[in-house]
Amino acid sequence: MSRPFFMRFGGIRAAVAVAGLCALAACSGSGPGGGAPVIGTAQVSGEVLGNGPVKVALLLPLSATGNAGQIALNLKNAADLAIRDFQTANIQVLVKDDQGTPIGARAAASEAISQGAELIVGPLFAQSVTAVAAVARSANVPVVAFSTDSSAATRGVYLLSFLPQGDVDRIISYAATHGKRSFAALLPNTAEGTLYEAALQRAVANVGGRVMAVERYDLDKVSMQTHATSTATLVKSGTVDAVFMPDGGDATPFLAEVLAANGVLSSKVTFLGSGQWDDPRIVRESNLNGGWYPAPDNTGFAGFAQRYETAFGATPSRTATLAYDATSLAAGLAARFGQQRFAPQTLTNSSGFIGIDGAFRFLQNGLSERGLAVYRIDNGNATIIDPAPKTFAKAGA
Repeated sequence: MSRPFFMRFGGIRAAVAVAGLCALAACSGSGPGGGAPVIGTAQVSGEVLGNGPVKVALLLPLSATGNAGQIALNLKNAADLAIRDFQTANIQVLVKDDQGTPIGARAAASEAISQGAELIVGPLFAQSVTAVAAVARSANVPVVAFSTDSSAATRGVYLLSFLPQGDVDRIISYAATHGKRSFAALLPNTAEGTLYEAALQRAVANVGGRVMAVERYDLDKVSMQTHATSTATLVKSGTVDAVFMPDGGDATPFLAEVLAANGVLSSKVTFLGSGQWDDPRIVRESNLNGGWYPAPDNTGFAGFAQRYETAFGATPSRTATLAYDATSLAAGLAARFGQQRFAPQTLTNSSGFIGIDGAFRFLQNGLSERGLAVYRIDNGNATIIDPAPKTFAKAGA
């Protein structure tokens, strides 16, 4: 595309928090919350949202076990809300149950394409995304998926989710501009932790800093205490400016307690987190007071949540905005770009787009970048200390 553009679609408003996004491990393997997906079959079911001439498929694990099915329902409702909010939408969304498995996802994608789908939105799990990619590529149909496993991205398969590299780049860049050059990290011994470690090494090298130590803990308190104690010894030697702890839930508060018990206080070192820190359990942890973490501006989610609750009588999960933004993006592109609506040059325009979750853009390799704010934990509250960029020119595009 010869000229850059920055699009704001329909009822979408910029900015929201990333709190509650399913953990990377959940979006790259079994169902969120630890529930295993059901055994996939070739059978698919579906309904249609909207009545426009441009067909878009929405693949979700609607019948999967654990929390995956509930997340899928939230995503479907959010897509429905986007159709309602976008008064001039000329798309129809073909909702397909992928059952949370590669087999189910492949069958759902095949059926949707046979019914004329020009774009596939979803699936949620990385293995399902890979299965869909093979089907979609042969039909020249692009995919906008929700997995947070960057290995699922490729040309024509774009990840709309919040990726570890984006969180790490944002928080390390900000820390470096405030004099932080020596970093230690406490990371879970999981696939998620491996992605965070690779992202950290790259981001720190890019700012001319040093990763002094990386401790990888298993998901039990004994292991966490052992590795946090080792990190405390290093920090007290005076060679570390900041400690990166991206884990969410109850893990980071526990690590902070262990560090504090070993003499590492937030007044002496800066704690850095990821978007998973946008969680009351973490923000309320007194030992993390003064810590920094990246996330979208929180203001956008409130309006979305209110409209969602009015429409469906329930509070949406934080993942729901992904489907809202993807559906609104599809409607906006279909309205503006005619036959080029889902062409690679349209989807990967460098100026990007604006959604409820703020500024985002797709790269040619299928990864995405997002405009994130930086928050500081202040006595149980999270305060923006560096606003999210409104355009990618400001973000260094």
